[in-house]
Amino acid sequence: MHGDDAHKTAEGLTYLSGFGNQHSSEAVPGALPQGRNSPQRAPAGLYAEQLSGTAFTEPRAQNRRSWLYRIRPSAAHPRFTRTGNGAIRTGPFTESVPDPNRLRWDPLPEPPAGTDFLAGLWTLGGNGDATQRTGMAVHLYHADTSMTDRVFGDADGELLIVPERGALLLHTEFGRLYAGPGEVALIPRGVRFRVELPQAADGRPGAARGYVCENYGRPFELPELGPIGANGLANARDFRAPVAAFEDTDRPVRVISKFCGNLWEAVYDHSPLDVVAWHGNHLPYVYDLRCFNVIGTISYDHPDPSIFTVLTSPSDTPGLAGVDFVVFAPRWLVGEDTFRPPYFHRNVMSEYMGLIEGAYDAKTGGGFVPGGGSLHNMMSAHGPDRETFERASATELAPQKIEDGLAFMFETRWPLVLTAQAAGAGHLQRDYDDVWQGLERHFRNG
Repeated sequence: MHGDDAHKTAEGLTYLSGFGNQHSSEAVPGALPQGRNSPQRAPAGLYAEQLSGTAFTEPRAQNRRSWLYRIRPSAAHPRFTRTGNGAIRTGPFTESVPDPNRLRWDPLPEPPAGTDFLAGLWTLGGNGDATQRTGMAVHLYHADTSMTDRVFGDADGELLIVPERGALLLHTEFGRLYAGPGEVALIPRGVRFRVELPQAADGRPGAARGYVCENYGRPFELPELGPIGANGLANARDFRAPVAAFEDTDRPVRVISKFCGNLWEAVYDHSPLDVVAWHGNHLPYVYDLRCFNVIGTISYDHPDPSIFTVLTSPSDTPGLAGVDFVVFAPRWLVGEDTFRPPYFHRNVMSEYMGLIEGAYDAKTGGGFVPGGGSLHNMMSAHGPDRETFERASATELAPQKIEDGLAFMFETRWPLVLTAQAAGAGHLQRDYDDVWQGLERHFRNG
């Protein structure tokens, strides 16, 4: 599909609404069995296959599985062989020692011509162990071409994709999703997909750049709301799942699988995106961050940033996430006698922050730009830069609308260990500590 065709396809997409729902969809009427999952003969000559995202016996509230009705079963494939990992790395991360310093990067440089989404993945760092299903990784991507006759699946974890520049048309086993800047897409563990780059509005070939959180642990879920009540933050109805769409092609397709940190490849004689009907809750989805219902103070003080959590991957310790996905969306600031930007702090959690558009209200002095990112590992002291501190300490406290920025954070319980390529990157800012220089002594004793 050419870029302009991909754009037309994206404009015509319809979705199923809701988070964690038991959805069902069929691209051909009657293709979805009724009353049972695995009939003796599946309708339309299809094969019935279950895809389990959790153990069979996990509690119903956490259990993830889908039934797929496909032209050929997934088992019909040749042997996989090792292929190059490119710039992708996986936990455990041992290429460098954990770094307590505050770190910040400019955006990735432009990719070499002909780079697709998979070839353009570049690992910054992570924690945990993919083989033990704990921890996460931070990747960035840059691409200028679509994946053609190439399909990817990740057995190590689910992929939360955060576009920053350019849109993505995601062809998955469940159907198609469109995600542009300001939206996020999630591909569950094991689900295969390929990425097309729709043509830009000005007619130029598509180009894309953004961030990926690879979550090795429990699947992302909506956070509990506690005293907030029944409504607020990310509403379940705003998550959109694809309707069934399939590829019935008989030509060679390279299928790449990420397994225990390495990439493996097999050449199929057909597309594995051949699911004609499906039902279940282990499925991809897209979410528009502009739908996030921001909760904040209407009296005093800046609330803890946990109130900006969109999705969370719980750990074995209640209240302590393996990784949270947090968004700093447009919002009103009205706190009285309050330092309104994010406060100075040291955190037991580790924070990787990225910027999708505009500016971040704690770093207005430059250097933190869309496509870039910063890392503040556990207990590293950070907060507003000098320019932001001085302005926020002296400004008249009228109601203020923050509307020109969209930032996010991957927050994790373990330190993020850098890859060698991130620790030595040419786009690593060597002078990041300077943003806090010049914070003067104002102490008055009596």
